[in-house]
Amino acid sequence: MGSEGPKTMTFHVTGFKKFHGVSENPTETIISNLNEYVSKTGLPVRVKIGSCTVLETAGDGAKPALYEMFDTAASNENNDCIVWLHLGVNSGAQNFAIEGQAYNEATFRCPDELGWQPQREAIVADDGDISVTRQTECKVEAIFSFLKKRGFDLMISDDAGRFVCNYVYYHSLRFAKEKGSKSLFVHVPLFSKIDEDTQMRFVVSLLEAISTTC
Repeated sequence: MGSEGPKTMTFHVTGFKKFHGVSENPTETIISNLNEYVSKTGLPVRVKIGSCTVLETAGDGAKPALYEMFDTAASNENNDCIVWLHLGVNSGAQNFAIEGQAYNEATFRCPDELGWQPQREAIVADDGDISVTRQTECKVEAIFSFLKKRGFDLMISDDAGRFVCNYVYYHSLRFAKEKGSKSLFVHVPLFSKIDEDTQMRFVVSLLEAISTTC
């Protein structure tokens, strides 16, 4: 019997809409334009984009679309490696940040777009208290090194905040663990700090970095 060749890695990519203090979210632009962009530039070998979803910047508002994406992808699996890649903006950042983990804590510094502002609330009560964390199974250090060699300005972070980004990431890491897939969250800066074209190139390179290191 011949050995199986390398599997295709299918990415389901999400970003967010506007929220308090950020009237134009760069991740919404990136996600909305990603398929058209890669149709012109091409994708790395054995990389496929399964879906691009823009989520509401709201805890309970994001969950239905997030789990619909999970369920749809799970039902369409054809033995590919599945990666849930989430992009969020850090409006105060100067560079990209690869997030290594999420906390089981929702403490929103301001109300989300549906007016919810939890304080020290467990995201999934069955998982334990708010000190519980979940780590990505993606090889963060290797991804960082790959992208650094490509000339991108980035850092590794172990704290995705306690707002909607962390809320979505925690749910995604939990689902990925249950289904044998992978999840990663990356914060990007505003386009005024790193321009749109550079950010689009970064995301395609990020897909390649994940596919070659995980």
